[in-house]
Amino acid sequence: MARRCSFCGRGANNANSRSKSNIATKRLQKPNLQKFKIGHLTVLSCTRCKRTMNKPERVMQKEA
Repeated sequence: MARRCSFCGRGANNANSRSKSNIATKRLQKPNLQKFKIGHLTVLSCTRCKRTMNKPERVMQKEA
């Protein structure tokens, strides 16, 4: 499986680590992906999408 959210497509970002002397070293900021099941499928989803899916239906309708 790719390290990408199944719903929003969020993946890794390029960023810099900064040392005490301010030297930049490239690194990856990875999304917080969690495995969970929907029916019989196992999907990878970021925690933001997982929280949104757990919201009550009336809150989802107000945003649209």
